[in-house]
Amino acid sequence: MTLVDAAVYVDGRRVASGTAAEALTEARARGGMAWIGLYRPDAAEMNELAGLAGLHPLAVEDALKGHQRAKLERYDDMTFLVLQPARYLDATETVEFGEVHVFAGPDFVITVRHAENPDLATVRHRLEGRPDILAHGPYAVVWAVCDDIVDQYQPVVAGVENDIDEIEDALFSGDPAVGKRIFGLQREVIDLHHATTPLVDMFDRLQQIVLESSGAAEAPAIRDVDDHARRIVTKVEGFRPTLESALTVHATLVDQENNEAMRRMAEFGLEQNEQVKKVSAWAAILFAPTLVGTIYGMNFDHMPELHWSLGYPMALGLMAATSLTLYVVFKRKGWL
Repeated sequence: MTLVDAAVYVDGRRVASGTAAEALTEARARGGMAWIGLYRPDAAEMNELAGLAGLHPLAVEDALKGHQRAKLERYDDMTFLVLQPARYLDATETVEFGEVHVFAGPDFVITVRHAENPDLATVRHRLEGRPDILAHGPYAVVWAVCDDIVDQYQPVVAGVENDIDEIEDALFSGDPAVGKRIFGLQREVIDLHHATTPLVDMFDRLQQIVLESSGAAEAPAIRDVDDHARRIVTKVEGFRPTLESALTVHATLVDQENNEAMRRMAEFGLEQNEQVKKVSAWAAILFAPTLVGTIYGMNFDHMPELHWSLGYPMALGLMAATSLTLYVVFKRKGWL
């Protein structure tokens, strides 16, 4: 059911409820205001409501498509706002974003939610307890919705700030998951930046619209929300360079670890190479007497050295000479 609530307010008090069409008709008949709350309406419902309230086609198209950046558009005597509320999820340490569209006309306010957050029923209930505020008309509702959304940014900013502090503490711990966490936080901060940065200009323009429509000299309530939004934007803008610095430090630490690993591998390779040299040298030294012994161990009949009285000493001398020569050669080359 996309219609959450539709009510008529006269002098700030709720006097009737019904369908969206009934609320609009009753509000105009009584000279009051209709507040219609919708949750993910389809095209047929939005187009029907657009015909009844005289909504601009471009604003209706944006409301149907969703996934819009925060903005404020003015169409004749109707104001259209797109807001991106956020909430911090402690369980997953992530930020969840929603989307709210607000149509404000001379005698109606239409709020369209595309996510569970924020709970506009609570905002309505709170305003209904303050008929003195609600009596100011549609822009009192716009103020209340904007104020609620901006207030919800406070715990989000605090949660992100705490996550950044944790990352700064974990940078030198050697945890390989730190890099992934930094990238995740950067994405959240970018989304938060997109959601909050346009608010300053939006609320400046909204103040002018309220002053023009009411004829008042000032709009302190909107200015207060504007001040809160400016503080939020300043905080969020400070997160990005902090995360960029953390990412640079992390990349430097990873490079240092990789360089250290490469150095250890090079040292191990050199050490292994020295061992191979020693083994190879001793194998060559031992191979020389083995070769001599193998030759004279074949016992052929026609081997003069076998019947020579100096044959045995000669074989031993040859073995010793070749081994000693190879030892001296390898020793000079540093293999032994």
